[in-house]
Amino acid sequence: MGSNSEYCYSGGADACIHSWKIPDLSMDPYDGYDPSVLSHVLEGHGDAVWGLAFSPASQRLASCSADGTWGPQHLTLDSLLFPVPSEHGVPTSVAFTSTEPAHIVASFRSGDTVLYDLEAGGALLTLESRGSSGPTQINQVVSHPNQPLTITAHDDRGIRFLDNRTGKLVHSMVAHLDAVTCLAVDPNGAFLMSGSHDCSLRLWSLDNKTCVQEITAHRKKHEEAIHAVACHPSKALIASAGADALAKVFV
Repeated sequence: MGSNSEYCYSGGADACIHSWKIPDLSMDPYDGYDPSVLSHVLEGHGDAVWGLAFSPASQRLASCSADGTWGPQHLTLDSLLFPVPSEHGVPTSVAFTSTEPAHIVASFRSGDTVLYDLEAGGALLTLESRGSSGPTQINQVVSHPNQPLTITAHDDRGIRFLDNRTGKLVHSMVAHLDAVTCLAVDPNGAFLMSGSHDCSLRLWSLDNKTCVQEITAHRKKHEEAIHAVACHPSKALIASAGADALAKVFV
């Protein structure tokens, strides 16, 4: 979502990013399609777009792609691509850091997580996200809303917490019975929500890293379950989307 919830952005297998204008909620849902809903199309990648992140502070949209590149794009349609060194592999997710608006973290299939400086145009630090068990694919990376902390979701069922200042691993835990696919931190920074192919959503206290609630939210389909989770910016609501073709909202 963009600032003020006026626009939303989607990336697809066509290598394009589409900007959509949110229609008026008072409109008749049975009205004909309005072509102006599609605001503009951002091009620049050569393969499927895996992840998007928006920064209200800098009015930038960041994307990562299966073509091995990621880049932040000003919404004036200026773009900048960062080719990824081959040792990192294909990027899987990107997130702007909350404490440093000019910094962004990108995660990779290789298990690496790299902190970049957008103003300097290069990598600052490789975070210790591989852990002692070796490399494992990272499915999503998120940033804590008020601490210099990066959190990663891994294929090996783990969640890792990384210090953006030192790059060190702060905490690691086995969080689910199957691959951890998605993460979301509540706006106050007190709780972490995780989703997994084990069909469960788990709510974690970030104070002591313990699970305080578990919800069996979706059914498996083709060995996959939960694909995305999100927290409402101002209300006590969470939402999830799964391979069972359902989107659910929880109070």
